[in-house]
Amino acid sequence: MKRKLVSLVLATAMVTSSMMAMPVFASDDTAAEETAAEETTDETADETADETPEANPELADKKVGVCIYQFSDNFMTLFRGELESYLEELGFSKDNITIQDGANDQATQSNQIDAFIADGVDLLIINPVNSSSAESITDKVVAANIPLVYINREPSEDEEKRWEDNDWDVTYVGCDARQSGTMQGEIISDLGLDAIDKNGNGKVDYIMIEGDPENVDAKYRTEFSVKALEDAGLEVNQLDDQVGNWDQATAQNLVANDLSQFGDDVEVVFCNNDAMALGALQSIEAAGRTVGEDIYLVGVDALSEALDNVEAGKMTGTVFNDHISQSHAAADAAVNYLTGKGNDHYIGCDYVKVTADNVADIKEMTK
Repeated sequence: MKRKLVSLVLATAMVTSSMMAMPVFASDDTAAEETAAEETTDETADETADETPEANPELADKKVGVCIYQFSDNFMTLFRGELESYLEELGFSKDNITIQDGANDQATQSNQIDAFIADGVDLLIINPVNSSSAESITDKVVAANIPLVYINREPSEDEEKRWEDNDWDVTYVGCDARQSGTMQGEIISDLGLDAIDKNGNGKVDYIMIEGDPENVDAKYRTEFSVKALEDAGLEVNQLDDQVGNWDQATAQNLVANDLSQFGDDVEVVFCNNDAMALGALQSIEAAGRTVGEDIYLVGVDALSEALDNVEAGKMTGTVFNDHISQSHAAADAAVNYLTGKGNDHYIGCDYVKVTADNVADIKEMTK
């Protein structure tokens, strides 16, 4: 399947953080690679800038329906705010942009989609409650001859292939969660076993706090964070794996229970998102543990509070889930459908690893 990659707002930060990890005395080959990387970044940014549509007054009367799986999700709050703002910049009228809260209930969201279709919207942007519902959602939207942009929660590869095989006006915009899980694991493995192994058993003893089991992001972040440790040659020992459903309070309770049960043997806490990592941090501090000294903690999303904690040393790291590039790419895809340009059926972007080394840059570029 042909996949299009959009450049990140933080492409410069990626190059900067990569260079920070390089040895001081770089070889000529390394220097050449750095220059090539910078040139590639500049070229990608220029290409993306050229592809970004200008504000179009003909879009003012187009009606856009947006379905968000749950308004209370911290990341999706950032996403939908940026999406609405950028749609207006492109020429859509604020009065014609309707955003619905699915309240984390697929039946509720399905009713909202039916209402949008009945209302005759010109385009739908959908963050599905359950990715497994994508087939039925796609069928009803395509039958109504309405272009469809999925965001954040990726449907299955078989579903995406169906769009391509039938040449439907359907696309997915988002990042590959396998990359975010890998980056979480790398943040921990880069510390080295001597730093991680507080109980001296030669293993990385961890607990995992997962998001929604229906969400492929939770599956991949869980799997690939641990795989990255193993790929680095580290032996791992899972103490516990619990479902936190992306919720801070739930994660706080789960981590508190694990710390009570396993005590000092808990060396690493993996959380599938930052909201749960913030809850984990509350329990870590309540238990008298100190991140960076006797326990390590990572999340995903790069919420502002998480970035503050990384900067203060209260979180080991996070992974930036670029709501800016993703929301802009979704809006651009909407314009492409409405103006007849069309889209690839997958539009992806990269995550950015965030540690103390580059957190200041990330905060500056996302404020």
